[in-house]
Amino acid sequence: MDKTKILIFKTSDFWFYLSKNQKDLINEGVYLMNDIIRDGAYNFKDYSFLVFPFAKAYEGFLKQLFKDIKFISHLDYISDHLRLGKLMSPNLVNKLGNRSLYKKIKDKAGQELADKIWNCWKIGRNQVFHYYPHNLKALSFSEAENIIDQILTTMEEIYKKLLK
Repeated sequence: MDKTKILIFKTSDFWFYLSKNQKDLINEGVYLMNDIIRDGAYNFKDYSFLVFPFAKAYEGFLKQLFKDIKFISHLDYISDHLRLGKLMSPNLVNKLGNRSLYKKIKDKAGQELADKIWNCWKIGRNQVFHYYPHNLKALSFSEAENIIDQILTTMEEIYKKLLK
């Protein structure tokens, strides 16, 4: 992520909505990416670890936003048992009924945004951090950078379409 884009990002209304912890995760991820890894002093086989702070910020942001727009309760927000991935899955809409976040997003802002939020979750979290012996998903630096950009862009779009 280039420094100009980050500067613009950090002056947006969206940036000021984020919690201090979410900002810290993003700042640490940007530092790791731009000031430690980009120099190419060492080539890793897998750059998935670069995605982690951004994916964690994405999860925190989603929980905060869903609480603020009353898609989840305060008790859900502070719960150690809330599973956003399950609640956001388009495959579980019928099973979850009124608890389906996918359905709530779709009803409020349309299927395109609901799909984008879900796909960002899958690509930026599920497909990066799960380990499957038959399919070790290793990311190149460029792939990690693209996922990070997708996470940040999706977060900003969610903020604009669901909160503003």
